[in-house]
Amino acid sequence: MTLVQIKGDVVDDETASFYAFFGIQAVSPKLVSDAIASDQDGELTLQIASNGGDVFAASEIYTMLKQYDGKVNVEVQGLAASAASVIAAAGDTVKMSPTAQIMIHRAWSVVQGNTEDAAHESEVLDKIDHSIAAAYEARTGMTEGELLDLMTKETWMGAQEAVDKGFADEIMFVDDKQPQVAASAGVVVPKSAVNKLLNLISKAERKSRPEPSEHEQQSLRQRKLAILMSEKED
Repeated sequence: MTLVQIKGDVVDDETASFYAFFGIQAVSPKLVSDAIASDQDGELTLQIASNGGDVFAASEIYTMLKQYDGKVNVEVQGLAASAASVIAAAGDTVKMSPTAQIMIHRAWSVVQGNTEDAAHESEVLDKIDHSIAAAYEARTGMTEGELLDLMTKETWMGAQEAVDKGFADEIMFVDDKQPQVAASAGVVVPKSAVNKLLNLISKAERKSRPEPSEHEQQSLRQRKLAILMSEKED
């Protein structure tokens, strides 16, 4: 198994050399390409903790992983946000730490120029959003409309919600292989069956809960912004 660290910003190869010069951690298409080239047993494990970055670099990495003939395992250890969530979507299996998060949102950029320039950039960003949604759609089975709505709201997902929506397959550290010692004349239900049932119950409970109102979501965003701004002032 070849281990690939998806840590730090997602950047293009040229920018990655700048990061390397200053000793700043980053991931670029070349890092993943080199890992694929050196792999000998047909299995990659990506450990992700990244705020995201360049959407086109992420697209290149996503494409390489989907074209890879072996198995791609993804472990979301911390945050798989933005472009990093696109990379995570390339996994054949995606596991999440119970303390991890996946965040998806619409693409953004900085534009200078007149109204025509701004209008053109708006069209470009809209097309990029649809491209990103296609990666999520392939992994989750959700519709493009549903995904674009989640992206518009800047959706943060904990481990269980990510599993419920199909962005992840399972939560890490749930031990299906723990040996069971039984003293019974009957059949003891396997631990793996218990874990599967608990996950199904949790999923059903989440689906029965009402979605937060727009006011509640706006309030949450304002609280996050207040926390962020206070950290910057410190």
